[in-house]
Amino acid sequence: MMRMNTTELSIIQLEGMLADRKKQEKARLDRARVDYETERDTDITALTDEAAMLHHMIARFKARVHTVMAMQAQKTAAYGLIPATSKGGFSLTNKTGNKRITRRRDTDPVWDERAVKAISLIKDFLGDAVKKRDVKLFEILLSFLERNQNGDLEYARVFSLMQHENKFDDIRWTEGLRLLKESYSITLKGFAYDFKMKNETGKWDRLELNFSSL
Repeated sequence: MMRMNTTELSIIQLEGMLADRKKQEKARLDRARVDYETERDTDITALTDEAAMLHHMIARFKARVHTVMAMQAQKTAAYGLIPATSKGGFSLTNKTGNKRITRRRDTDPVWDERAVKAISLIKDFLGDAVKKRDVKLFEILLSFLERNQNGDLEYARVFSLMQHENKFDDIRWTEGLRLLKESYSITLKGFAYDFKMKNETGKWDRLELNFSSL
């Protein structure tokens, strides 16, 4: 194929060639975009449809588990195999000893309006008395009152704060901790379930089925 000598072409001809090349490149990019979007949408649709199917399957499974385990709780309690101190949680293991289901209480810690006053008193004391003497301790104790992303106090942090209860006798500290304790309660969201099977080494493997939010 002979090469075209572009030096012999007019400006109009060169502009026409450039326009043709741009048109061809645009067509190529358009085809690539359509191919990409088609493949992308096919994958998204397939995966989302499968996820929706699994979501409904897990929801139905959770309802069945809840019903069966509620009946098992009554039967197990009738045999006296659930401690009187149990608040609804128990485990069932098959006769072979290689499969186990555990029902446990799924609770949320709750602090009522008294916690607002409690935190105010504690922070006032920490900023007034502790910060001047021990900045590091001040920062540690203050961090226990930090709220999570949902704006709630964290039980583990508040519990850690309580471990320092006897460090100070200032009325703001003692009254703040008292109010914090009194404001605390737990609410039962429902029951969560753990499924386990023993592996070849005799250790329990957990089957990861997280349907607590369903």
